[in-house]
Amino acid sequence: MLIKFRTLYFLLIPQDLSIVALSREEIRSCAERLDRAERTRTQIRQLSLEYPGITIEDAYAIQKEWVEIKVAAGRIVKGHKIGLTSKAMQSALNIDEPDSGILLDDMFFADGGLVRSDRFIATRVEAELAFIMEKRLMGPGCTMFDVLKATDFVVPALEILDTRIERVDAATKSTRKIFDTIADNAANAGIVLGGRPIRPLDADLRWVGALCFRNGVAWLANKIASHGLALEPGQVVLAGSFIRPIETRKGDTIQADYGPYGSVSCYFA
Repeated sequence: MLIKFRTLYFLLIPQDLSIVALSREEIRSCAERLDRAERTRTQIRQLSLEYPGITIEDAYAIQKEWVEIKVAAGRIVKGHKIGLTSKAMQSALNIDEPDSGILLDDMFFADGGLVRSDRFIATRVEAELAFIMEKRLMGPGCTMFDVLKATDFVVPALEILDTRIERVDAATKSTRKIFDTIADNAANAGIVLGGRPIRPLDADLRWVGALCFRNGVAWLANKIASHGLALEPGQVVLAGSFIRPIETRKGDTIQADYGPYGSVSCYFA
């Protein structure tokens, strides 16, 4: 299947996320429930329904707590992702900026390799570009020129999405809100790197399916700086999808063709 795509990314100024509504105990409880949901492949109810006053900062605090649970269990942080880069998707969720999540070592799968479907709940796949960092990149004040100087190379990638939180509530028919997606580690579950590595200035990246998407990486560096985080050398940064998520089932082979920049694929067994 050949996927063609075009999109436009913007450098956005983060809003003030200083308001926290949930208690420390509630944040910890939400993180533990998400961790259990992933391990048992059993979705939990939308956090935005259980906590109507939840804020964006609460959601990131839950995500951070969940990642810390994983790291304590032996996982290693290997990078970051940007999500909801489409203006249409942002408008649908009533937000004015993307979201972000954390990539861990057990999320990486080989190009053309096997992905066990029974590890996930409801998988979808997006075609993206991944930035491999050569130098440390930290906000605030990060620009796309800083991104170019800090990036080692760019490669085609597939992001595997999953949802540990119900998309639609059975009782109210309410759909997930941005708070649920962020708390759920921006719906990230896996990543496949492939294709031909390219230096960021060695190609016209508009023909790889994105225009000015490097600004998204600058946004991410500025965004996570408030949590004391940076894009570290050797880390992978998923820059946001070109396409709508593709639903996947057991037995599916997903391939994204980037023309002269190679292809990337995986098989769901």
